[in-house]
Parts: sequence; structure tokens; C-alpha cells
Amino acid sequence: MANRVARSMGLLCLATGALACAQPDEAASPAALDVAAVTENGLTENGLVFNGLVFNGLVFNGLVFNGLTTNGLIFNGLAPGGVNAGVLADPASRQFLKYVVSCALDDQQSLSFTAGGTSYTFSGELGLAPQWGKAHGSCDGSCQRWVSACVLARIDAAGVDRQISVRGPNLALFPTWTELAQYTQREATYFGNLFIPGQPRFLCLSPGQSEDQRVCGDSLSGCPMAVEGSCARDCAGHGLFGEFDLCSDTGRAGVGNTYLESITVYLPR
Repeated sequence: MANRVARSMGLLCLATGALACAQPDEAASPAALDVAAVTENGLTENGLVFNGLVFNGLVFNGLVFNGLTTNGLIFNGLAPGGVNAGVLADPASRQFLKYVVSCALDDQQSLSFTAGGTSYTFSGELGLAPQWGKAHGSCDGSCQRWVSACVLARIDAAGVDRQISVRGPNLALFPTWTELAQYTQREATYFGNLFIPGQPRFLCLSPGQSEDQRVCGDSLSGCPMAVEGSCARDCAGHGLFGEFDLCSDTGRAGVGNTYLESITVYLPR
């Protein structure tokens, strides 16, 4: 399946308390960059995406836990099914929804709605869970974990736009040969579920790595995810393109909860 490019904007702010967040102007159409050329519609033939997100508690309380996954990404005129229209007046909530749509839906799907008198259209790109955007669609546990891994992989502690290669055991994430040749530095693997209470979120480091500056900043102690050590110990699966899967939330493969739905990030060397 053709993979997509998504442009991320803004600063990182995690929903682990009443943190203040910078509010990006997400109404503007994101730029899209292919390895070979700039495209008008944001579609490319690879799995390269731009990272950098804005989170806050309102996003999770207002969107995630208000029927979004069970009622589907279907609009009732103003807001997605299960979401209070007033929630989308918050820019950070819209930003979170934009990344959910980008990760979940494919390039033939989009969501349009009105919030605060302004119309918005969020385009699908990677297509990890396109069924969520169909009539009567919903997002089951596997869907939630795929979309969560995608969102987590696109966090940037410094809010810097940088291109990353996202890979995992999903057809939507299979890289092209050009991508494999240019993005050779394996960083970390991300997994969790942002759509359930507690929002469990994890990462494991590529073997030999002792830090993840892109996501965690200068210290792993301040990381917005639980760091489960080396992926070599934490994950039971190792894919064709260097991605890890079947990763555990305990640091030991096969112990605790295991996530097939994991995404490994590669950076350009």
C-alpha cells in the first residue's frame, strides 16, 4: 500500500496534568514533501512523515473518552460522532484530531467540520485504520493501538519539524527502497493506547542506544513515555525492514502486555 507524508506543526505538551500548551494555527494547510518532489495534495509513495505534536488534558478528556472510538469518525454537522462540538473550539483538540485522522485514514478519506464558525478539513494519509472513517465505523483495540503508536512516534520534545521514517508490521508502513537507503539510523519503537483510561504509552530503544533526544529531550527521566530499555530484550518480533513488534510493557518480551501494533522510527544518518 502506498504510504503517506504528513506535516507536523507545534510544540510538545503532554497530557499528564494541567500543562500549558502553545496553540498552533492548524487551520492552515500543511505542506507536504516527497523524497523526490513537492506534492500539492500531500500524497507520496513512502512512509515518511513529519513529527511534532501538541497535547493537553482537554484533548483526552474531551475527545478520547467521549465516544470517539465507538461512534466513529462520522460527523453530525459540527463535530465527529461522540465528540461535543464545543471541545473542537480548542486548537489543541483540533490538532490532536488532525494527527489521529492523518494516521488512521487513507488518502481517499478526509473529515470536514465547523468549530467556532471556522471550517476545517483534515485529510487522511497513512491509512492505518481506514475503516474508522466509514459509515458506522468504529475503532477496536487493534485500531486504537495502531493509531496510538503512530501518534506517539510523531512526538518531538523540541517541537522541531523533521522528517522520519515510520515502519511496522502493517502494509501501510512498508517503506520504499529509496526510503530504506536514505533512512538508516534506527531510533526507537513506540507503542501504547491513547484511547483508554491511563493512556499507557511506551518506547524501547534501538539496541546500542542510550537516549532518544528527539522524543525525550536531554534525559530519559523526563520522557513522555515509559522507557522499556532495549528493544532487543523488550520485543519478541523483528521485521523485514528493521522494525520491532510484539513489544512488552515490562521491558521483557513475553511478560506483561504485548503490543503487535508498534512503530519503529528511522532517521536519516
